[in-house]
Amino acid sequence: MEKLQDLANRLRINCIQATEASKSGHPTSCSSMAEIMSVLFFHTMRYKVSAPRDPSSDRFILSKGHAAPILYAAWAEAGLFPANELLNLRKIDSDLEGHPTPRLNFVDVGTGSLGQGLSVAAGMAYVGKNFDKANYRVYCLIGDGEAAEGSIWEALHFSSYYKLDNLCAIFDINRLGQSEPTSLQHNMEVYRKRLEAFGFNALVVDGHDVEELAKAFHEAQNTKGRPTAILAKTFKGKYFPNIEDLENWHGKPLGNKANEVIQHLTGMLKNAGPLGLHPQKPLVDDAPVVDISNVKLASPPSYKLGEQVATRVAYGTALAKLAKSNPRVIALDGDTKNSTYAEKIKTVDPARFIEGFIAEQNVVGVAIGTACRDRTIAFVSAFATFFTRAFDQVKHKNIYQKNQDIILNFKFRNFFYLLTPHFLFTICPEEAINSYGCYFTNKCKFRWFSLRCFDR
Repeated sequence: MEKLQDLANRLRINCIQATEASKSGHPTSCSSMAEIMSVLFFHTMRYKVSAPRDPSSDRFILSKGHAAPILYAAWAEAGLFPANELLNLRKIDSDLEGHPTPRLNFVDVGTGSLGQGLSVAAGMAYVGKNFDKANYRVYCLIGDGEAAEGSIWEALHFSSYYKLDNLCAIFDINRLGQSEPTSLQHNMEVYRKRLEAFGFNALVVDGHDVEELAKAFHEAQNTKGRPTAILAKTFKGKYFPNIEDLENWHGKPLGNKANEVIQHLTGMLKNAGPLGLHPQKPLVDDAPVVDISNVKLASPPSYKLGEQVATRVAYGTALAKLAKSNPRVIALDGDTKNSTYAEKIKTVDPARFIEGFIAEQNVVGVAIGTACRDRTIAFVSAFATFFTRAFDQVKHKNIYQKNQDIILNFKFRNFFYLLTPHFLFTICPEEAINSYGCYFTNKCKFRWFSLRCFDR
């Protein structure tokens, strides 16, 4: 445990040095979660440093993406790349951006926009429990500020409803937001009651006590039938003299206080040399081999010239045919499956339909998670106007570069427009002959499934 505490302080030092080199970043937000990262990455999680996206490895999602420097520092300490690379944080020619992106081989999803990580983690956990049937676990670290987002609570409901006991949500409750204290601050009992009300095994711990954290993660691993939430009471800027738990330090390098803080942290180290801590590998490589290439219709369209077919019916028919051709084609919907006809996939395999209920932000986020590490091809459907509330998730889907396909269905509208930083497109819903369905490829291009294309 002493070595884990030393490692936590080394992570703090790495984050200070990186943010000083870039003259920007969030060292105080990193400091509040240092012990969590130390225990997770070097005691609890099982993963392969040589293959960060190995399908049998545990997953970690940093929902509070602005704390990216400590994620990078953890992987550097694990040996994935030299620690001096951390000094390239936020440089224009470096992939170590201010927020994590999937260009890095140890990042599954980008988390620059708060409130999205838990939905993605829930999607990963759903696949692990129901499709892969593997032993890997999913961990998601959430900031207390972003816990005000409705999407977080949508994800909590989804996770408990589907009894995702392979999911562990960790709340870094450091009391301070960007401009002022959070609404609940350190009212840990309120957090506990809310998480228990949502069906979680809620554990309140001292987030700077490595032994408490290790015991909590052990309990999470052995809790069956419901997910676990570790509610870690932490302090922003922990062990930073004259900075810890003070306002007005969010998103700022330490400047002329950096050397003083580094000296203080260095003085706290009990072991000056190498710590000899190494990540644990998965006990078994039990995630099945998955092939999502060459997915095509099981049979060609059979519409007659002049036949009138609603686009949504054509979509459901096409979805079922695609599902027949590959066992990893799945569908998600927000309680509109009997109108979008996504339910047609259930005629092929009922287990490959995931009901997300009326929580579109979470439905899109879960779909992104299911597609991570190429485990599935996920089709998400709802009425177009309902998807507008999930615009941020749809936008980030392109950044995530996932095999997730957004299907927009229409009522009482002739056209629908969706503008993203990548494209503007228009769909005419009446013409099933022209639009069998549509989706985004993982290269952020728009693709039509067209009967004309198939016939030709």
